[in-house]
Amino acid sequence: MAEENPITVEEVRSAQENLKNGITLHEKKSFKEAIDEFKKAAMTHPFDSKHVEDLGTKLKSGSYKLQQESIAYMGCAAVHLNEMIHGLDEDQKQEVPIDDSLTNAFKDW
Repeated sequence: MAEENPITVEEVRSAQENLKNGITLHEKKSFKEAIDEFKKAAMTHPFDSKHVEDLGTKLKSGSYKLQQESIAYMGCAAVHLNEMIHGLDEDQKQEVPIDDSLTNAFKDW
């Protein structure tokens, strides 16, 4: 059964750009700004509209440092982007080359 609202190439490009920006900001230790970018990536064509909110609630209930929160949102955004890519057909995947910096960042995960 096809998805009612299929993922578009533009959405994947947008999520990938947000994730890439977030990683750059995280590396510069701009954690709040990085978290904002990761949230944008994860909320691009969300599979579960409450997921990011639920993650935030869980993180707030713990005693995590801002850097740890940023890492959690980064993981969330990365997994989300991966799922989005899997939602594209083969022709669409060819239109969205995965950025080398992202491939390198997550090759050891």
